[in-house]
Amino acid sequence: MEVLLIGIYGFFVWLVFIKLKWLPWNTVSQVIVITLPIVGLTVLILTLNVIAPSSHDVRVLKYVVNVVPQVRGHVLEVPAEGNKPMKKGDVLFRIDPTPYQNAVNTLEAKLANAQGSNRELDEQLAGAVAQVEASRAAIEQASARVVQATAQAELAARRVAQYRELARNGANNRFDLEQAETNLREAESSLAQARGAEAQSRSNQEQALAGERQIRQKMGAKANGEWAQVAQVRAELAKAQWNLEQTTVRAPADGTAINLQLRPGALAGVLPVSPALTFVEDDFAVVALYQQNELYAVRPGDEAEIVLETLPGEVIKAKVDSIIWAQGQGQSMVSPVLPQTGAQAAPPARFPVKLIVEEKHKPHFLAAGARGQAAIYTEHLEEIQILRRVLLRVSTKINYLILKLH
Repeated sequence: MEVLLIGIYGFFVWLVFIKLKWLPWNTVSQVIVITLPIVGLTVLILTLNVIAPSSHDVRVLKYVVNVVPQVRGHVLEVPAEGNKPMKKGDVLFRIDPTPYQNAVNTLEAKLANAQGSNRELDEQLAGAVAQVEASRAAIEQASARVVQATAQAELAARRVAQYRELARNGANNRFDLEQAETNLREAESSLAQARGAEAQSRSNQEQALAGERQIRQKMGAKANGEWAQVAQVRAELAKAQWNLEQTTVRAPADGTAINLQLRPGALAGVLPVSPALTFVEDDFAVVALYQQNELYAVRPGDEAEIVLETLPGEVIKAKVDSIIWAQGQGQSMVSPVLPQTGAQAAPPARFPVKLIVEEKHKPHFLAAGARGQAAIYTEHLEEIQILRRVLLRVSTKINYLILKLH
């Protein structure tokens, strides 16, 4: 930038003093001509570095996904092609599904068996509940007969007592007394039978309740409206079906499989340290690195422009998303050893500024790792910022030049 401005200034000096000779070329004019650009450029550059800071270290960052399958197995096919664009959901590779399909088939049969067993237990439970109800009704009937037999026995006992009193007084014959005693023995026998029937009914009820409890214990508790055994098998089946689906690995987003080395027959594992392939998403972020004292006037939302070496002649419009106010020198590692600063302190690290590219420029191919320049235009002295815009456009034109001799 400085060389270009000095060149323009030198042209006008030559035009005014040498070519057209509008002003005399003497000692005074020579001192002024030399002093003026030094002072002017110094003020201009210092001002531009505040109101329109520039960075020569711009980086295009893309999200990289290390694709690790959720299941283990031999790779059957690899439809993905390395370094070719893919859409989200496209098949990257397929793992042999045979063992996972067998697991699904086994659990489907196990689920059907569990459901059949539970239907049988449901029927047994219904029968046990019916037995409990029947025994409860039998107890009620037996209790009613006990009450009735008790009343008859009490009546017969009073009659015997009455006849004995009459017999002692000579007011009754012995036959009536014997008949009353016989009736009493029959009533007592009926009462004993009724009590025995009641006890038997209660015993039957206990047996029915024990049978019901036993069936319920076999069936277990319920989960989501199903008996525990069925719910457990269904959950295992759902997991097996999910594992079967994971044998087909798909692209997590729009992007490209980079340096694809995976081939049919390879064993794909589930270890994160050994991914099957690397997938680079189309989504990207642009970061410009600035010195720490260049950013005090920059605010989120400020206009920015980017030029990349991979896109000569292009000026990409952007906005400041945020300043990442953190870098490695601001972190102190947990260690019993004191920090080693060395013989000379490390230079202060730069802070990254995240830039959001405008929608109209997003279709441009921005390669991961592309480098370039950027300028941020603050809300101060916008009239002077035109110089930064011009210099940035000159820089992108210079990117057409390939400066090497081989």
